[in-house]
Amino acid sequence: MIGQLALRNITYRPWRSVLMFFGFGIGVAVMIVLLSIGEAMLSQARNEKLVGGGSITVLPEGLDVEVMKTGGIGGLFFSIDHASFLYRQLFGSLRFAREISAVAPQIEGRLLYVRAPNGDEYPAIASGEIPSATRAVGAAPEIISGKWENDDGDRRWIAPTPAELRHEIDHFHTPSDSIADKETWAEWHYFNVLSEGGKRWAFVSFIVGGDVTGTKWGGQLGITVREQGGATRRFGATLDCSRVRFSTTDANLDFGDSHVTVLPDGDYEIRAAAREESRDGSSGAGRIQINLRIRPAPYAYFPGVSMGSGGFVSGYTVPALRASASGTLCIGGSCEQLTDAQAYHDHNWGVWRGVTWDWGASRAGQYTFLYGRVYPPDGTASIPPVLVYLIDSLGFRGVFRPRLISYEDGRTVLMGTTVLHVPSRATFSDARGEDTLRVDISVEDAIATDTRPRPAAKESERGDPLGSDKAHPYFIQMKGTARISGRLDGTPLAGSAIGFFETYR
Repeated sequence: MIGQLALRNITYRPWRSVLMFFGFGIGVAVMIVLLSIGEAMLSQARNEKLVGGGSITVLPEGLDVEVMKTGGIGGLFFSIDHASFLYRQLFGSLRFAREISAVAPQIEGRLLYVRAPNGDEYPAIASGEIPSATRAVGAAPEIISGKWENDDGDRRWIAPTPAELRHEIDHFHTPSDSIADKETWAEWHYFNVLSEGGKRWAFVSFIVGGDVTGTKWGGQLGITVREQGGATRRFGATLDCSRVRFSTTDANLDFGDSHVTVLPDGDYEIRAAAREESRDGSSGAGRIQINLRIRPAPYAYFPGVSMGSGGFVSGYTVPALRASASGTLCIGGSCEQLTDAQAYHDHNWGVWRGVTWDWGASRAGQYTFLYGRVYPPDGTASIPPVLVYLIDSLGFRGVFRPRLISYEDGRTVLMGTTVLHVPSRATFSDARGEDTLRVDISVEDAIATDTRPRPAAKESERGDPLGSDKAHPYFIQMKGTARISGRLDGTPLAGSAIGFFETYR
C-alpha cells in the first residue's frame, strides 16, 4: 500500500520528486563528508606524532591550528618569544616536575634561505628539534643509520652553565642601521649593593656611550655612595674608546684598569677605581676602589626585552635580580668589608636622549619583584602599562600589568636653591583573573640628579647619560621598604624587605 502511494505520487508530480531526491542526496553526501572529516580529526588528535608528541602542544599566540596543519603562509612568521626561558623556568622547571614529565621544543616547516658560495639563494623548509627531548615525549623519528644525539648547542639551549647563561642574556649590542642618531646610543652594566645594616649603599655603572660603530664613542664609570639621610659622594672616570672593550657575544667589559668579568661559576667580578667629583664636575682628591664578587641566586633573572619603533630602541635585562655581594669598598684609606650583602645587577641598552622611566626592584620575604616602564622621548605616545615580574626560589612566579603607579610626593630634596618634592610613598596593584598583587613602597631616603647638560659636569651614573626630558629633568633614586600582598594560584602573597626605586620629577 505504501509503495503504491509513493509510486503514484512520483508519477503525479515527477519534477517535484526529482528535486526532493536531489536535495536528499546532497544532504546525505554532506553528512558523509562531515563524518569523514570528524573521524580524520579524531584520528589525528589521538596520534601523538602528528602533533609533535606528548599530550599538550603549546603554540605561538594567534596561530590558527588549521594553518599549522596545512602549512599555510600565515604560519611562516610565528614564533614563541624567549622559548628557552619558558622551557627552563616554566615547562621544564622544578616547580612542575610532578605535573610535567617531559617537554620538547620543536620547530616545524620554517622557511629558510640557503645561500650558495656563488651568492645564489634557495628557499628551503627546515625543522628543528632537540633529540633527547623529542625522544622523551615519544616523537623520535626512526633512525635508519647514523646517530641522532644532542650537540653542544642543544645542551646550552636546555641547560646552559651559569656562565653561559650570563653571556647569553648580558652581552652588549650595537645600534642597527635603522637608528639615525647613533651618537645617542648608550649601554651599561648597573649594580647596586646594600651594606650591612641597610644604612649605606652604592650604585655602580659602567656606561658605553656614542656611536660604537665608529670612533666617536667612549666609556664612563660612575659610582655613587650614599649614607641614609646624610652625604652623597659621587666618583667617576671617563675613558676614550681605545681603553674600552665590550663584546656582542659575552658580558665581559674592560674600562682601563676597571672591569666586569663573568667567572667560570657564573659570578661577576667587579673591580673599579675612580676619583671623587666636585660639584662643578672636576675631579676631587678622594678616590674609591671597589673589589666585589656578585653571586646571582639560582633562577633569579629576567631574560630581557627590547622595544622600539621609528628609530627608538630600549632594551633591558636583569641577570641578577636577587644576588649577594662579598668583597671590599674602600674610600681613601677606609675600607668596608662586605659579606653576602644584598645586591642587584641589570643591563640597559638603546637610544636614551629624552627618555625617562619608572623602575624598582626589591625583595619581599621569599619573593623578589621587578617593575618598570619606559617613556619614549615622543610625549604624544600613549603611556605603557607597568610590567611587574615576580619570582621566588624556583624562579618565575607571575607577571602583572598595573595601569599606573600612585605616588605621594611627601618628601623634599634641596637642589641648590630649589626645593624639589619627591615621593614618600608609592602604590600599584593589578588583578589577572583570580590572581591579585598589590605593592606598597615606603621611601626612606631619596637623592636627585639634574640630568640637563651642564658645562664641564659629569652626568648621572644611571639616569639618562645623554640629557633628559626638560619637563622632567630630575632623576630620583630612592631606597625604601616594599611590601607585597595578594593571591597567586590560590596562595596568599606576603613579604617585605628593602629595595631601590627610580622615577623622574
